Amino acid sequence: MKAYFISGLGADKRIFSKLKLDPQIEVIHIEWIVPIKNESLRNYAKRLSSIIDVSNDFILVGVSFGGMIAVEISKLIAPRCTIIISSTLYSQDLPLLYRFAGKLQLVKLIPSWLIKSSNSLTQNFFFGTKSHSEKQLLRKIIADTDSRFLKWAIGSILSWRNSVRPNSLYHIHGTNDRILYSKSAKPDFVIKNGTHFMVYQNAGEISGIINSLHLNLPSKTS
Repeated sequence: MKAYFISGLGADKRIFSKLKLDPQIEVIHIEWIVPIKNESLRNYAKRLSSIIDVSNDFILVGVSFGGMIAVEISKLIAPRCTIIISSTLYSQDLPLLYRFAGKLQLVKLIPSWLIKSSNSLTQNFFFGTKSHSEKQLLRKIIADTDSRFLKWAIGSILSWRNSVRPNSLYHIHGTNDRILYSKSAKPDFVIKNGTHFMVYQNAGEISGIINSLHLNLPSKTS
């Protein structure tokens, strides 16, 4: 079974490096493509989905921003299942502050260099990094991310609208996520004390969930 992994905003495949998955799962990391000016998240996801081989069974796994992309892709094509981690299924579950900023298009006023800044507040409080290696990894990931892509992605998140739950979708979220937090969201799997960085920090627990979902995929209907 092919599994297409989509990383988070300002992240890449390094965020998945600690996952230990069933050998039957063939991991394929989807690389970001350059967004078109003023492109919506939905249209970007449609273009990105062309990378996926739909002639064979596959699953989607998306983290954070990648989870929202996975939701939109799942509405276009038919994965056996979609797993979103530290993400949001419905746009109404985005924090109120984010939705307010989206309506006012405040991201246009923020300089790109500020969006890419990495300090103890962003690392410790928002992402929840703890060890030196985690902080170092996050710092490298942010430094390697194109600032124009980062600014576009933040704007597309703030203006995203979705009220549809695709078939066979599973949501994994942490109780200490301070970036995508919501009291109204009802994730299928809750990671106690899991932060926004939990796909790396709690890789063992998350690997177990992905492996279990893979082994128990619903039978295909004719």
